[in-house]
Amino acid sequence: MKTLQFKTAFKYPFNRAIGMLNILWILIPIIGWFALGGYGIRIIQEFSKGKYEKLPVLKFGDDLQLGFFMFFKAIPFMFCAIIVIAILNAIGPLGKLIEILLEIFVFPILGINFANKMTVGSFFEFGILKYVFNNLWDYIVAILKAILLWLVYLPMWIILVGFPAQIFSNNMFLADFYRRRVK
Repeated sequence: MKTLQFKTAFKYPFNRAIGMLNILWILIPIIGWFALGGYGIRIIQEFSKGKYEKLPVLKFGDDLQLGFFMFFKAIPFMFCAIIVIAILNAIGPLGKLIEILLEIFVFPILGINFANKMTVGSFFEFGILKYVFNNLWDYIVAILKAILLWLVYLPMWIILVGFPAQIFSNNMFLADFYRRRVK
């Protein structure tokens, strides 16, 4: 299966640049945040299907509802993650190293899985980690591409397009990995 190219990822938010204005919903507390959350879920789902043509149209009511319900479905995992991270931080430097490894190799792929399956249990499907470790180099390359894309968009914050470009495309390479290796 073909790997997502960096050039395609970079151009993605600009293929329908007007869609980047959806970031302005962040200025409306709670309601706008849930709408953006639902929109982000739909974007990840499109990435996981190999759709990188352009930003989808925000469907405010549908995205608001999706974001609201997905937030509440994520609470059990967030609660567990906070407890695990607190325990790891209490351990000291070794705990901090384990936390970093979780944040790189576990949480992102579980988040992509959650966005695709949309169930509480999908955040706890630790069996998908075998795809990460069986394809470790491919996963590391996806992480490095995501970091590089973030760095490329960073100077664009000056002209106000870098922030929405980063937000709307930050999961592209991990969703592409999920599409190619997990599904």
